[in-house]
Amino acid sequence: MHYVVRRIAAEEWRELRDITLEALRDSPGAFNLSYADTAARPDGYWQQQAAAEATAGGCATLTVRDEAGNWVGMAGVEPVPDVPDTVCVRSVYVAPAHRGAAGPAADLVHATIRHARDHTDARWLTLGVNESNGRALAFYRRLGFEDTGKVIPYVRKPAEKVLILGYPDFRA
Repeated sequence: MHYVVRRIAAEEWRELRDITLEALRDSPGAFNLSYADTAARPDGYWQQQAAAEATAGGCATLTVRDEAGNWVGMAGVEPVPDVPDTVCVRSVYVAPAHRGAAGPAADLVHATIRHARDHTDARWLTLGVNESNGRALAFYRRLGFEDTGKVIPYVRKPAEKVLILGYPDFRA
């Protein structure tokens, strides 16, 4: 199957809402948001979010579409406010039917890395993965991410830990 990865357009707020809610239903432990809180957000929130993610320099949402144009995944990239000179990959999601070696996940993550390289001056690229998500950890390590030794509490369940991985070849 052929996939297209591209940046979201401002008018695609409904699609952004739908794929975000799908991701939260499918993988609730992989994100810092709850489905209930996110589903309750008004249309205006989604319109502002899509507009910002479509136009801001260092902050963006990229989407994956299948041959029919259906959204089957998303990922974001944004500066880390509390860590100077750092951007992070966030909210990576690919629908279950499109996962695996032939799926678009690697292309999606590589596209977020390129976006961060092209649109920021940051020297470091990171991402966080819940320590219990072995599949995601293995995937990111295959792409070249490495353990940084940094661990933070998971926002929704502070007893769980999020491992911070770094991409050492970010500016290579």
